[in-house]
Amino acid sequence: MMMTLERAPTRRYHTAIMNSRHWDGFEMRPDDIVIATYPKCGTTWTQRIVDLLVFQNTEARPIMDTAVWLDSRIFAPHEENLATLGAQTHRRFIKSHLPFDSLPIYEGVKYVHVARDGRDAFLSWHNHVRGFTPETRMKVGMIAMSDPELPKLGPPPETPEDPQLMYQDWIAQAEAEPQVGPGQDLSYFDFEMTYWRERHRKNLLMVHYADMKADLEAEMRRISEFLEIDTPPAVLKELAAAAQFDAMKAQGPALLPHIGEHFDKGSERFLNRGVNGRWRDVLNAQDLARYAAVAQSKLSPACADWLEKGRLGTCDPTTAGD
Repeated sequence: MMMTLERAPTRRYHTAIMNSRHWDGFEMRPDDIVIATYPKCGTTWTQRIVDLLVFQNTEARPIMDTAVWLDSRIFAPHEENLATLGAQTHRRFIKSHLPFDSLPIYEGVKYVHVARDGRDAFLSWHNHVRGFTPETRMKVGMIAMSDPELPKLGPPPETPEDPQLMYQDWIAQAEAEPQVGPGQDLSYFDFEMTYWRERHRKNLLMVHYADMKADLEAEMRRISEFLEIDTPPAVLKELAAAAQFDAMKAQGPALLPHIGEHFDKGSERFLNRGVNGRWRDVLNAQDLARYAAVAQSKLSPACADWLEKGRLGTCDPTTAGD
C-alpha cells in the first residue's frame, strides 16, 4: 500500500550509536507504531506496554525482537533488523531514539513520545553507560573509527563512578549550541523541543514517565485509545499489572534474554530502579542552577513545566499555549 508522507526528515542524525538513514526507504505499514524517546525516559517500559496492548495478553515476549530499534548501529546489523521487521505479521511497533525532526512522518502511522524529567533521565543514563561491557564499548569505538564521516574518538571513555562528575559534561553539552552534521549528539533540552514543536500532530501522543508512575492503568488506557485498540477494562487491569516495574523486573530474563551480551548484570542492570527524584541526593545547588538556566534558555515555559511535572501536574501538551 502506498503510504502518504506528511513530513520528510529535516535533520540527518548520524553518530556511532544511531543513523537516521536507516529509515530511508523503509517500507512503513499503515498501522505501524513508532515509540520515540530520549534515552532512559521509559523506552523499554513503553515498548512493553505497547506489546501488551497489541497482543492483549501478558506473555513475556523478547522486547528487542518484537520492538526493533531501527536507527541503532550497535546491536543487530541493519539488514537483520529490516528482515525481522519485514517478517513480523503482528502490528509492528518500532523503537527510535531520534529527535522528531529526524523521523519521517507518515499519515496513519502512530508516534508515541515518552518524556521524563531530564535530571532523572541523566541519572538513569549514568547507570546505563556504567553497565556497558568492554566489548560493547569497543564496538562503539570501532564503528566510529571505521566511519569516514565521524570524528575518530575511539571507544567511549570510562564512566566515572560518581554521577555528579559525569553531570558536569552532560550539562556543559546542554549549555552549548547544538552540533550540526555527522557526530552531532543533541542535548536532552534540544531533543525534547523537536517533539514539543510538533505536539499538535494528531498522530503524535505525548506521554510522561511521571504520569505512568502515578496512574499506569489510566495512561495505558490513554495509549490504547490513541492506538485505536479496544482493550476491555478487565483485560486492561491485567495488562497494567504485567507492566508494573516489579513485574517486568521479575520477567527480566525472558523480556531481555540477550541483554547480558551488552550490559553487565544483564536485565538487572538494564531494568534498574524505575524511580524518580534520586537526583536530589546527587546534584548540588550549583548543578541545579545550571539545569534551570538551560531549561529557561532552550525550552518554552510550558514545555519546561510539562517535562518536570507531566500532564497530570500541569496540562495536556496539546492545550499548552507555547
